[in-house]
Amino acid sequence: MGNGFSMSYDHKIFSYNALYDFIDNLKDPTLSKLFNVINTKNFELIMRQLDSFIEIAKAFDTDIKLIEALEDANKLLQTSLIDAVSELHPEHVFEVEEDRSKACFDFLSDFLKNDGKVFSTNYDLLLYWVLLRNESKEANDGFGREHLNPVETRRGQEDAEYGELFWGKHKDDQKVFHVHGTLPIFDTGTEIEKEVYRDRRYLLANIKERMNKKDYPVFVTAGDGNEKLNHIYHNRYLTFCYEKLSSITGYLVSFGFNFGEYDYHIIDAVNKAAKRGAQSGDKLFSIYIGVYSPDDLEYIKSIQGKFNCKVNVYNSRTANIWG
Repeated sequence: MGNGFSMSYDHKIFSYNALYDFIDNLKDPTLSKLFNVINTKNFELIMRQLDSFIEIAKAFDTDIKLIEALEDANKLLQTSLIDAVSELHPEHVFEVEEDRSKACFDFLSDFLKNDGKVFSTNYDLLLYWVLLRNESKEANDGFGREHLNPVETRRGQEDAEYGELFWGKHKDDQKVFHVHGTLPIFDTGTEIEKEVYRDRRYLLANIKERMNKKDYPVFVTAGDGNEKLNHIYHNRYLTFCYEKLSSITGYLVSFGFNFGEYDYHIIDAVNKAAKRGAQSGDKLFSIYIGVYSPDDLEYIKSIQGKFNCKVNVYNSRTANIWG
């Protein structure tokens, strides 16, 4: 699942234009100058350009104040992007209409119930909400709680107490993977923790409270594919997700993901899966890529040779994921 999954739910919230407008309204002078110079709403391109500016400035021993200003702008843009996603996001799970949630769940269940996996590069909560609201029994995301008082509980002396929701306890059976991170997942430095509904407050409210304390979710906000891969390999949860993607077998269906120039690391993962188990036949054989427009189709045709497996395309409009 790529950003098209979220945009097909509501393009007014999850498009680059919406995110751009939110950040532009911050009226930060540095970001305003940056947007005017680069003249694009593509955040990946802006971040890539910033990285290049910084490297060029360092190579030519430019004034340290300029380098610091560029680096500060880079950090501000990344945190502002996360702020924008959380601020524009629907407030709670029940804002997704029940019939649309059910339609999406039925689509996903065809994969999850047949020993499949779901990979997402989206930051938002839509996938999590759909699986949660429909009480999926197959959507293991690898997180679990530690039973803190098993002896006392067994003896009937105390009610069961559980710790925080940490990743790793169920990773061997994991079926849902957030390859670029997502809003509820935080890296505490020692644990990968998932924020939950607590204190009778919506999940998003708890996430925003953590962000207000400068505790930011696990997000891959780098510019190009190499930088994204570098970010992924510096986080054990993201590394695990990426390596799982690199070892899938059978076939892969993509929706709302265009395999653009800043996501070639995903093509690399697909190719690793296609090469593994060549002798035994236990590998990825083909990929089905959803295209939304004639331009999308032409683009996929132009990069078809980059894949080491058979490439098929389908009209993503016919998937009707949200009913």
